[in-house]
Amino acid sequence: MKKWLSFLLVFVLAIGLAACGSQETSNEEPATETEPATTETTGSEAATPIGESVDYQIVGIDPGAGIMKATASAIEEYELEDWEVIEGSGAAMTAALKKAYDKEEPIIVTGWTPHWKFAKFDLKYLEDPKGVYGEDENIHTITRAGLKEDHPNAYIVLDQFHWTADDMSDVMVMIEDGMKEEEAAAKWVEENADRVAEWTAGAEQVESDEITLAYVAWASEIASTNVLAKVLTDVGYDVTMTQLEAGPLWAGIADGSADASVAAWLPVTHADYYAEFEGQFEDLGSNMEGTRIGLVVPSYMDINSIEDLK
Repeated sequence: MKKWLSFLLVFVLAIGLAACGSQETSNEEPATETEPATTETTGSEAATPIGESVDYQIVGIDPGAGIMKATASAIEEYELEDWEVIEGSGAAMTAALKKAYDKEEPIIVTGWTPHWKFAKFDLKYLEDPKGVYGEDENIHTITRAGLKEDHPNAYIVLDQFHWTADDMSDVMVMIEDGMKEEEAAAKWVEENADRVAEWTAGAEQVESDEITLAYVAWASEIASTNVLAKVLTDVGYDVTMTQLEAGPLWAGIADGSADASVAAWLPVTHADYYAEFEGQFEDLGSNMEGTRIGLVVPSYMDINSIEDLK
């Protein structure tokens, strides 16, 4: 009888210990780790790190642009070894941005202001605590050597051409909304006659003198070049607009195959070209102040600094 009671006691104790062990295990808190910046998800899905959510890609523009060189420097300075910058064009970048934005998906792009995308979408620049992208930039007007002597009236207009980011944005938005580039430029010129009169003051009418304006295929420069082309046409010039990448644009001004451009971003974006061709062109100074370049994301993304990409 004693043996049977001993066996029963051992059995009951074993069951009790097992139950206690199971309860303790179920009450344990899971181990946690510090996570990198993430994108929020809905339902039961887990948050995804920013890098994974965009395949560690930054959507860029044409490879000759200074902002692409600055972005390559940013990847190095911020030690973003897993990241790559996708080359393309300004149009391809904005198309990718719109596609992601419409679906509220994460995306990181190279951006600059003024640009119509800031009027169309709620965007923000990522902070750049290391200052890789520099301070605010200005857009300069540059001409080939000898333009003042060959086309003095065009030179006057070019030298006096100056407008604001809001002016440019007005033209860009009209174009983005479907108006033809030349029509948007003509509409702006008509509605801003006083401003245009300041640019043309002192310039005399000419008869079909030919002049070539070079520009890069950025929305900002499409707007400014079309507006200036309209103004010069009204002065009597036969204007040819030539779209080029940044390097060939500067080379064209330097060798005289293009007469002028109002698309020189300085001191950062086109710094290398300025240094390469210095002495082979004339810098008429800025036609717009306070532009900016950097990395841009939709405001709905929970990220604020380039450092958050690590």
